[in-house]
Amino acid sequence: MKSGVEFMMGRKSSVAIFFVLALITAASAQVKLPKVLASHMVVQRDLPVHVWGMASAGELVSVSFRGETGSTTASQLGRWSVYLKPGAAGGPFTMTVQGTPAAGGAEEALTLEDVLVGDVWVASGQSNMEFPLKRASTAATDLPNAGNSQIRLLMVDKKPADYAQDDISTSGWTASTPETAKEFSAVAWFFAREIEEKEHVPVGVIDSTWGGTPAEAWTRVAALGEDASLSSLFSEWGKRTDIEADSALAIKDEQRQKDEARAAGKPEPQFGWHPDVLSWGPGLLWNGMIAPLTPMAIRGVIWYQGESNAGPERNTIYDKTMRALIEDWRKQWGVGAFPFLYTQIANWQPGGSWPVLREQQLKTLGLANTGMAVTIDIGNATDIHPTNKAEVGRRLALWARALTYGEAVEDSGPLFRQATPEGKSIRVWFEHHAKGLVAKGGELTAWEVAGADGKFVSATAKIDGNTVVVTSDAVAEPRFVRYGWAANPECNLFNGEGLPASPFTSE
Repeated sequence: MKSGVEFMMGRKSSVAIFFVLALITAASAQVKLPKVLASHMVVQRDLPVHVWGMASAGELVSVSFRGETGSTTASQLGRWSVYLKPGAAGGPFTMTVQGTPAAGGAEEALTLEDVLVGDVWVASGQSNMEFPLKRASTAATDLPNAGNSQIRLLMVDKKPADYAQDDISTSGWTASTPETAKEFSAVAWFFAREIEEKEHVPVGVIDSTWGGTPAEAWTRVAALGEDASLSSLFSEWGKRTDIEADSALAIKDEQRQKDEARAAGKPEPQFGWHPDVLSWGPGLLWNGMIAPLTPMAIRGVIWYQGESNAGPERNTIYDKTMRALIEDWRKQWGVGAFPFLYTQIANWQPGGSWPVLREQQLKTLGLANTGMAVTIDIGNATDIHPTNKAEVGRRLALWARALTYGEAVEDSGPLFRQATPEGKSIRVWFEHHAKGLVAKGGELTAWEVAGADGKFVSATAKIDGNTVVVTSDAVAEPRFVRYGWAANPECNLFNGEGLPASPFTSE
């Protein structure tokens, strides 16, 4: 047994060693920035410039940008945050971050070069937003001309997480070139091109996407939990995890069959799609791929998703799911009710339950500062990934130009407002018809009516001024009307600006 003196000497030695290690750690600590703050980035104009990161506890950190310097002291946990004054679009600028440890001395400054000030947009969703520019139908023309130093791109690596992360995984910001743009979201790139051309400001786009993912994976769990009607999303996730072991075995067996077919010189067998269970859990992609972005000021969000929520277990609550997502994203970003512009899913023959999902997407327009690009006319009946992404980007940009930038442009095709029975017919009223209604290719198609029994039948429709009058000999007194209510409808109602009407039901 140690004597009291020996014990005290040992304790003093331990304390001394701990103190020395602490000094070494403090002296070697470096101010760190999250990866979203880097050279070639775009800083949001007209909003305070937020710069944040990690350092040693108590370390003084100063940030210099556009002739202004702000400073702060890192917290006990090592976090620090500096806000600088808003400014107009411009650049390139240099940003310098300097750390001064509490023990004295100064670290080597972090210098971010080629920083632009303009508008930052986050592009998110599943595979139709993830779809790369190199596969777009106009890639042969557009990709060689993708060089534009005023457009900056940041691609977020796929990363689910059980809790909100402080940082993303990414290769960093780059200027748009044919090489950097080819793997980037085609819709997001075309959107950025439109905004940069029309608004003449630098545009930064953050591509945070994952194919085959449901909306709830991109929504904070606490936000989903605030609405009891969304509880089924958690039970569906539970069912999916219960069968994950069998799914993994099935994938392994399918690969075995493919390998055997190749070895035998036979065609590979085809199997159904298996979702990545790691990307489906409520909140997992919010935690890993969106939460780390929220300290950075943005102009708004563009979104293309819905296919993975189109099944009967999810589609009837999609509007509520999206409202939870949109309202919570706005709350977490803390820069106001920024525009949230999304794409309505296109026509696709196998999508049996897609009309319900499209109707839910139409309802989400009731949320302030939202816009919806209708794509019912530019889908592919046999491919869930239509390639005309340039038009999708343009239509989303129309909403941004009108809603966000105040341009006098039409941002949407005809949107259902109300239906009024008139004896043997029913009259449909629309918004977004300033230049009239147009039936492309001849008579109107894809219309149905129903009486009080709610049984819909095909109907004849004619344009009357800025309304459509719908009738059917099979329904003496129509009470309800719907348009484009099919997975792959032949819709041909447009407005004078050439934008398609959204499918709808008055039921």
